[in-house]
Amino acid sequence: MLTDMPELPEVETTRLNLAPRMEGRKITEILLRRPDLRWPIPQEIVALLPGQPIQSLRRRAKYLLIDLPPGSALLHLGMSGCLRIVAKEVPPGRHDHVDITLDSGQVIRFTDPRRFGCLLWQPRDQIHDLLSGLGPEPLSKEFDGNYLFQRSRKRTTSVKAFVMDQGIVVGIGNIYVAESLFRAGIMPCREAGEVGRASYDRLAVAIKEILAQAIESGGTALRSNANPNGMPRYSKNALFVYGRMGQPCLKCDRLLLGNRLGNRSTVWCSKCQK
Repeated sequence: MLTDMPELPEVETTRLNLAPRMEGRKITEILLRRPDLRWPIPQEIVALLPGQPIQSLRRRAKYLLIDLPPGSALLHLGMSGCLRIVAKEVPPGRHDHVDITLDSGQVIRFTDPRRFGCLLWQPRDQIHDLLSGLGPEPLSKEFDGNYLFQRSRKRTTSVKAFVMDQGIVVGIGNIYVAESLFRAGIMPCREAGEVGRASYDRLAVAIKEILAQAIESGGTALRSNANPNGMPRYSKNALFVYGRMGQPCLKCDRLLLGNRLGNRSTVWCSKCQK
């Protein structure tokens, strides 16, 4: 079954949609309809954000950071969360937990039905514990095949689990690691330390290409919520292996195999991936 957890491209798409409407605006009001999401919402959110100008809206891994002079509001969409721009007079729904009102009159509304998301605070010049120890961004220059090869030596974990380790590289979830391993021709259950340099070169390129394509197309439509403008949901990317166990491989027609690897559904082609 397809997951609805927002992946890096969905979070980046959210950032790209919201940034032009948030950056340079001033926050006039914070409304919390409940005191917690996954964790308690710190008092700094209500105490410090009103009156502050938004300097930038950044993404780190799958977190969004609203940068303000005293620090940053740290936001994660969790399993089913989304951010929408609405008019202030639009009545909130049952799962609309946070409103951030801007001096433009628009409201950034955080909806999170399952409450696995978070809204936390990071003081200026500090790094929140959730962001410490993270690996490089997959679309950065620091991330390439040589980096993966060097970090993988003597690793006995599967190459899939290795690439999904946020200390190795951030933001690559189950969807995109499955598709990247397929494109690179690597069997997901192979030990990371046994994968060669050339294979890691292909994998790094595949990860960058697939993530960039997903961001360009607005992310993979595995969720039902609309984008921040209230427009229709993201267009769905072509998925070659993820969620297709038992179906023919789109490249060679062999039936795709599947199993659970690291407590996650894993699908691959025994002919195209070695």
